[in-house]
Amino acid sequence: MKSIEIKNRKAKFNYHFVDTYEAGIVLSGTEVKSIKAGHANLNDAYCFFNGDELWVHSMYIKEYALGTHFNHNTRKDRKLLLNKRELKKIKRQMDTKGMTIVPFRLFVNERGFIKLDIAVAQGKKSFDKRESIKQKDVARDMDRRLKL
Repeated sequence: MKSIEIKNRKAKFNYHFVDTYEAGIVLSGTEVKSIKAGHANLNDAYCFFNGDELWVHSMYIKEYALGTHFNHNTRKDRKLLLNKRELKKIKRQMDTKGMTIVPFRLFVNERGFIKLDIAVAQGKKSFDKRESIKQKDVARDMDRRLKL
């Protein structure tokens, strides 16, 4: 079985990750089949609290090609599964100004369950982003010089 891993590549560029969590996600059958085929996207997704529950909004999962009229909605809100202690900790961190919850990786674990890695994050300023670009360029140059 091939490993499925869908990433939001812009997340680490746009945010400083404060804390990360691995959450389960409530899905229907056609959503699972579509994700295992690799047809999902996290670019516009974000998480929010509805009461004491954590939900992911705007995560795109393509309709399953072999699905019937019972196929899923592509951008519906999906419930995340975390224990109460983790939910309380995330809610406390969200009280700080400028914090957000960003989903950055969707994957299938070794038991076959689909998991979503989320991060409590703070947005980067433009000068922070420029610094990240400089660090990547320096690391790339060092790798090139070591290979020569």
